[in-house]
Amino acid sequence: MKILTGDDLRALMSKHTGLCVSIFMPTHRAGAETQQDPIRLKNLLGKAEECLLASGLRTPEAQELLKPAQKLLWNGLFWQHQSDGLAMFLSPEEFSYYCLPFDFEELVVVAKRFHIKPLLPLLSGDGRFYVLALSQNQVRLLQGTRYSVGEVDVGRIPASFAEALRYDDPERRLQFHTSTRTPGGKGERPAIFHGHGVGTNDAKANILRYFHKVDEGLQQLLRDEQAPLMLAGVDYLFSIYREANTYPYLVDEGIAGNPEELSVKELHQQAWDILQSRFLKAQKEAAVQYSQLADTKQASRDIETVVPAAYHGRIEILFVALGVQRWGIFDPERNKVQLHREAEPGGEDLLDFAAVQTLLNGGTVYAVEPEKVPDEAPLAAVFRY
Repeated sequence: MKILTGDDLRALMSKHTGLCVSIFMPTHRAGAETQQDPIRLKNLLGKAEECLLASGLRTPEAQELLKPAQKLLWNGLFWQHQSDGLAMFLSPEEFSYYCLPFDFEELVVVAKRFHIKPLLPLLSGDGRFYVLALSQNQVRLLQGTRYSVGEVDVGRIPASFAEALRYDDPERRLQFHTSTRTPGGKGERPAIFHGHGVGTNDAKANILRYFHKVDEGLQQLLRDEQAPLMLAGVDYLFSIYREANTYPYLVDEGIAGNPEELSVKELHQQAWDILQSRFLKAQKEAAVQYSQLADTKQASRDIETVVPAAYHGRIEILFVALGVQRWGIFDPERNKVQLHREAEPGGEDLLDFAAVQTLLNGGTVYAVEPEKVPDEAPLAAVFRY
């Protein structure tokens, strides 16, 4: 799974030449339903072509723009490596897609910029995190949200202790065993370290060097990230990894035990059990702040007030509803919003526009289920001034 980073989001939010196509759909990791996913994408591409033609493109131009996605329809390898949702972006100068741990609703948007609101739960304040599972035999990195999880391609991170230290002096090479269950018992034995003529200090030094290599690779993957990182491993390793760590958002508490004995879903559940109070606290505090200001000029749920405020950088906190669209046009010269009953050529989802502008201007966005937006509105904002 490819990580969706802040840099990716900024690139998608930037201006692009010509019309932009954004496609979101649920996908399946295994089972008979995986055979339906290419058909689902084919139907969505057909809808995208209709929207492009309605926006003024000729048929050859629309088909050329969608060609990179059409090629994936028959790519068996592509469909074998899916997560819970697929997000795809096409323009005359851009083609990118992300297989993500999020169950998207089907959606096609054709506008002058990419539609990014469905991505916000993976990038904003409602609970995105990483789990680094460490053992002798493997290193796993998971990207999770409150609702889902996916395993990330670790890239240059050493896949195991042996790989990290394969070029060491054989006389100093050390074997490291994670905890294992005692025969016929229910408990776990602690980590075991053994080698030729080496003591505890040598064991720790080798593990530390291993973790420095892991940290170096992790920095390449998580640069510019601010999501919390939680460790999973035997207790003895936590303090050693913290000594090697340079990622500033490492969580103090970890998942203790041999991670090789835990599935991805089990690691996700244990991590969320620890982290959920941290995430939900900030969101609850933001909702309380809105409620306290709701009857003043420092907050609003009116889309015709919030959209211009977002454009001009006035929003500190924005709640916006997932799975809901409010179509229309914002005219920055007149500072006016024109609402449409449905999607029209030249228009866009103004909820998405408000979220993008808030993020670009340094505000905080909570993309949440509609019932969790304060005041039972599709959006709610707290202003800076």
